[in-house]
Amino acid sequence: MDLKDHPDSAAYGRLDSRSPLVRRLLAPNPSPFTFTGTGTFVVGHGTVAVIDPGPADPAHVAALLEALAGETVSHIVVTHTHMDHSPAAPAIQAATGAMIVGCAPLVLSDDGPRADAGFDPSYAPDRVLADGESIAGPGWTLTAVATPGHTSNHLCFALAEEKALFTGDHVMGWSTTVVAPPDGDMGDYIASLQKLLDRDDAVYHPTHGEPVAEPQRLVRGLITHRRQREGQILKLLGEGDKPIAELVRIMYAMVDKRLHPAAGRSVLAHLFDLQRRGQVAASGDAWRLA
Repeated sequence: MDLKDHPDSAAYGRLDSRSPLVRRLLAPNPSPFTFTGTGTFVVGHGTVAVIDPGPADPAHVAALLEALAGETVSHIVVTHTHMDHSPAAPAIQAATGAMIVGCAPLVLSDDGPRADAGFDPSYAPDRVLADGESIAGPGWTLTAVATPGHTSNHLCFALAEEKALFTGDHVMGWSTTVVAPPDGDMGDYIASLQKLLDRDDAVYHPTHGEPVAEPQRLVRGLITHRRQREGQILKLLGEGDKPIAELVRIMYAMVDKRLHPAAGRSVLAHLFDLQRRGQVAASGDAWRLA
């Protein structure tokens, strides 16, 4: 994709204000899976935290450092270690001396198509944050909220001063989240959505897409969507055994075929979840009702 032709091309390299405490720099890595690109967030003023530093793109790193000239980066915060989220962390740390904190390291070989380039083998945090642990700076506090599902190491981060939640890829501002086995787990993902539904955040800042102003409404819709997909699978298998490719062809008939491999991974995640619950079983290369 030619970046100059992209509708958000003017935003690349520019640190934009999103709220009194939140600014965003959009990385120039648009794709069918990253939407307009990875949103690198800056929290605070003067002494700041950088959330999801983004891909190892020298232009993106240079733009961020230039935009923050005169400020101190105290923490580089990572929601999870997919290649569009964490690889810029070492370069920013080298330039600023900031601590890298957040999710646990995770490097995993995969057995099928992903929604990204896999996991970042260079990620080496100075501190792994457990659920409920916080970091802070002048006027801001970020608290880890464990949200496994998209990946097993996924964290969201709550900004108490604005009742805001940085949702990484757990909740996105433009599409549903791909849950891709073997690490992605649909049961964990839905449980993590329920965990967010029980919170009282006023706004979400996803790493991909725009802010979400009615987060509980969106989360309820995401849970409903996943249950509907589950119901579709059970209905289709009720008509006879089917391989995943056939399920995807029917269930995602209106979706860009470039996304069908990733959709197949989400279907597989649903099947694994249903299998654990005793509702379906594998039958050779196909699946059937148990």
